[in-house]
Amino acid sequence: MYLGRHRLHGRARRRALPRSAGLRSQRAVIDPDDLAAFRAAVADARPLPDSGRIQRHGPLPPPRPLQHLADERAALHESLHGAIGLQDRLEGGDEPHYLRTGLASSVLRDLRRGRWVIQDEIDLHGLNRDEARQLLAAFLAEALQQGRRCVRVVHGKGLRSPQKTSILRQLVRGWLAQRDEVLAYCQARPHDGGEGALMVLLRAAKKQRAA
Repeated sequence: MYLGRHRLHGRARRRALPRSAGLRSQRAVIDPDDLAAFRAAVADARPLPDSGRIQRHGPLPPPRPLQHLADERAALHESLHGAIGLQDRLEGGDEPHYLRTGLASSVLRDLRRGRWVIQDEIDLHGLNRDEARQLLAAFLAEALQQGRRCVRVVHGKGLRSPQKTSILRQLVRGWLAQRDEVLAYCQARPHDGGEGALMVLLRAAKKQRAA
């Protein structure tokens, strides 16, 4: 009987204690020296101004030339709607080339190995689309008339363009594949221009019949 009353009295006393008393006993006590050291460390701190703008780090990207954008659209249109047959499509790979349908593979192999002497060349680097196409057509017609069989066409590597690729190179490949006088072409060897030029093999000029 005595034990029961003692336990009941103890439980009632614990329920009567305010809840804040237990929480207060669990709080960590901050050392005054630590608090003083913290305040000294952040004494010179100042909040950053809120300008409402996102801070950009690093230089801005260079603007894209309008003419380059026009050439990109022209190249895309040319590749989708140009009059190039299925057999005339370029083969993929690091060394683009073209061989007219029906010719032996040895024709292209000899051109790659430099067995043809370069007899003339034209530099289209830096020209726009229309200028390059007109000059290339005139150059090929004259070369055929003069009986030249192997010529070099320089289109550039496009290192100054934003994409670091030559749009003119893509256009020149398509134009050459449509020309009747072109039998084959391949990327020039390193000492002949490498990625910035093409070696082009032309058909032989038709001989004029004697009157």
